[in-house]
Amino acid sequence: MKITYFTEEHNLFRKSFQEFLQKEVVPHIEKWEKEGTIERFIWKKFGEMGYFGLNYPEKFGGMELDLFYTVIFLEELQKINSGGFAAAMWAHAYLAMTHLNKEGSEAIKEKYLAKSISGDMIGCLCITEPSGGSDVAGMKTTAVKQGDTYVINGSKTFITNGVYSDYLVVAAKTRPDMGSKGMSIFLMDRNTLGISATKLDKLGWRASDTAEIAFDNVTIPASNLMGEENKGFGYIMQHFALERLIMGVNAHARAEFALDYALGYMAERNAFGKAIDKFQALRHRVADRASEIEMCKAFNYSITARLNNGEYVVKEATMSKLVSTKIADEVIYDCLQFLGGYGYMEEYPLARLSRDSRLGPIGGGTSEILREIIAKMIIDNKEYKPTM
Repeated sequence: MKITYFTEEHNLFRKSFQEFLQKEVVPHIEKWEKEGTIERFIWKKFGEMGYFGLNYPEKFGGMELDLFYTVIFLEELQKINSGGFAAAMWAHAYLAMTHLNKEGSEAIKEKYLAKSISGDMIGCLCITEPSGGSDVAGMKTTAVKQGDTYVINGSKTFITNGVYSDYLVVAAKTRPDMGSKGMSIFLMDRNTLGISATKLDKLGWRASDTAEIAFDNVTIPASNLMGEENKGFGYIMQHFALERLIMGVNAHARAEFALDYALGYMAERNAFGKAIDKFQALRHRVADRASEIEMCKAFNYSITARLNNGEYVVKEATMSKLVSTKIADEVIYDCLQFLGGYGYMEEYPLARLSRDSRLGPIGGGTSEILREIIAKMIIDNKEYKPTM
């Protein structure tokens, strides 16, 4: 039985997006990688083309398309070899904007979600803290209600788009005594007094701005609370399935890009009188890696279909990120080796790709944390249930 997830419309979208990236993005990538800043004009062009609104409501300028358009968006972004640029785009569209759409009031959606879809505003999601890492429940940032305002103090780190974004979606403890049950989600304008950001110098993802952010008595209107007070942890957990699936899809896409590039090189590179893709040791390693990529793709597509149908796939998405990011690192390591000394040179794509890929098993929940989550579900029969 033939199973396909992509229609002719999906395929046409992929082709048009590929052409857009080659024309509008690729000529600027080297500059953005060197400067660590993505120029604002490209955000507006993404918005004008509808790329930020693929699965968002038409009411706010979106197109309400299925999640396989998002998969195409993610896959093609990985294949222009700038993990930082890709991260800036998907962190805006699927981290910050997901919270706006799901928990934001109508007023917040009309202002911030609509402008995010159009590319006039850039968002970032602020959860991770300097002392917390993957321990979301252990966050120390607080939000104290004072009349019709909240006063927020604390800090966040490793925040993609944390320097140049226009607004921040921030998790903070409204009831620290309640642990994870006392967390809430807030919206902040970048220019609010008391917010400061320090740009971080990273191994990879060089094109994107990643920040440590401090909140010093930041006062915001009570109407900037998103969703219900003290329900923030549930909202975060609810959206982790999509975030982890995104990182799984990113991983299989960059692995596929790396292998395709390496195969092209191997067909042209001669040693001892023949192309190196004729040597059995290399051919068998390629066979192993190609098989692993195809398994990740099939698994990730199946999860996408289930999530698109409204299923709660937190276990499967967690497995996707764990396994896909591990395989991507192994594939890219081998592909760099296939290029020999040239793989180590900056003028070839594998050097940057290897740096960018290394964040996969770290960001969005480390592999160590994901293994424990999966173990709890499989061994301890723990159930994670949707909150909405």
